[in-house]
Amino acid sequence: MNETRKIKAVLFDFDGTLVKLNVDFPAMRDAVLDLIVSYNVQSDGIGNLFALEMIEAGRELISRLGRNRESEYLAMAYGIVRRFEMEGAKEGVLIEGVKEMLAETKRRGIKTGVVTRNCRDAVGAIFPDIVEYCGAVITREDTERVKPHPDHLRTALRALETSAPGAIMVGDHPMDIRAGRSIGAFTVGVLTGYSEKEDLVRAGADLVISSAADLVSRFDEFGISTTCQ
Repeated sequence: MNETRKIKAVLFDFDGTLVKLNVDFPAMRDAVLDLIVSYNVQSDGIGNLFALEMIEAGRELISRLGRNRESEYLAMAYGIVRRFEMEGAKEGVLIEGVKEMLAETKRRGIKTGVVTRNCRDAVGAIFPDIVEYCGAVITREDTERVKPHPDHLRTALRALETSAPGAIMVGDHPMDIRAGRSIGAFTVGVLTGYSEKEDLVRAGADLVISSAADLVSRFDEFGISTTCQ
């Protein structure tokens, strides 16, 4: 970076960024796909989607049946996703140093928020005191459009009463990087999830670090200006 950025807020992904989870995502997607197929619709082309996008694609297919079964389907589909998330939360742990990083970020006068496709109960199960560290926690229940749609991040920024040019988006997945770039935020990839450095760089990450716990120590090195209170 050549210019100095005055940072007012940092948004964090949750799974793989602040916490380590043991969610079986392939099994989750398979279970959702099996549900869709049980409605006797053609499911070609949706098997490789993320679970939430698969649910929406299934809803569109089932709506064409004209039997008013969408509500029933959605309840069962989100029930499947929630079951896997809550099972994963039982084994979930905070990444070492995350609480200290969040506390120091707050001490410097920078607002913090979480944007996650996970459900609120799973977040609370792993990080019960998260509201003491983050001014906004926007789960999928709190937004009409989840990441990678920019509205998810914008909802968090509105809750923090700040704007994208003064924000950082931190995440372990290319989806997080693309979402951050879509609103004009500075983007930081972390290597505590499933993505390799090359994946995050290819998605457009401005910076890639080992862990979100290292974020504060890298502010000055990369020309990010903060204000201590």
